[in-house]
Amino acid sequence: MSNHKSINGILVSLFNNILEIEEDCVCSGEYEDLSINEMHVIENIGINRERTMSDTAKDLRITSGTLTTAVNNLIKKGYVDRRRSEEDRRVVYIKLTQKGTEAYRFHESFHEDLVFSAVEHLDEERQLLLIDVLTDIDKHFKSRRK
Repeated sequence: MSNHKSINGILVSLFNNILEIEEDCVCSGEYEDLSINEMHVIENIGINRERTMSDTAKDLRITSGTLTTAVNNLIKKGYVDRRRSEEDRRVVYIKLTQKGTEAYRFHESFHEDLVFSAVEHLDEERQLLLIDVLTDIDKHFKSRRK
C-alpha cells in the first residue's frame, strides 16, 4: 500500500474514532440532552464572554439559520442566554449560562484526557515530533480553506 493510502486510512480512522469516542463520552450522563454539534456550539461560545450570533456562525462555518436552531435548543435546555444589542437590534449576543459553562468545562476536560491518554506512552522526543508533523498537516489544511 502506498504512503498516501496508508495516511488516508489512518486520518479517516482517527477522525471517525475521535468523533465516536467524543459523542459516547461527552453526550452521555449529565449531558445526554446535548448533541455533539450543540456541544461544539457551547465550545465556540466560550466561557466568560458574549459573542455575536454572526461571529459564532462564521467560526463554526454554519449558516445563521442552522445556528439559530441550535441556540434555540440550547436556550430551552438552559445552556445559553441570548440578548439583542441596544445600539443595533439586528445584532444578537449569546453567552453561556452557569449550566453551559459547566458543560464547556466538562468538554474541555474530556479533550485534555483524550490527548493525554493518546500520547502518554510516547517519550518527549516522539511527542515533539508528533507536534511538528501535526502542525505541518494543520497548516496545509488551513491553507486550503476558503
